[in-house]
Amino acid sequence: MAKAGTYPLEKRELVAEAPGLRMQILTLAAGQEVPWHWHSEVTDTFWCMDGPMVIETRAPAGTTILQPGQMHAVPARTAHRVTGQDGGPCRFAILQGVGTYDFMPVG
Repeated sequence: MAKAGTYPLEKRELVAEAPGLRMQILTLAAGQEVPWHWHSEVTDTFWCMDGPMVIETRAPAGTTILQPGQMHAVPARTAHRVTGQDGGPCRFAILQGVGTYDFMPVG
């Protein structure tokens, strides 16, 4: 199972990090994904920069498609994964906080 930072990404750019808060820009190449996982405390807030991108969740099950300029938040304790639509590439900013960051893989 993937742990934080061990899944392949085209590019990861750390914009800012402080205790309990982190902002990154992630670029996924075609076929890449941020695999299924959840966080104990932090909410992931996504801003699509290049897309479209897809955020899938479990419990509750859902699919959100973001176009460039759109945003969506996934609350703590909600399993989710991120891909480009139809396996395509995407780029997005992600704000993670407030709380202690962890990456809990889902089998």
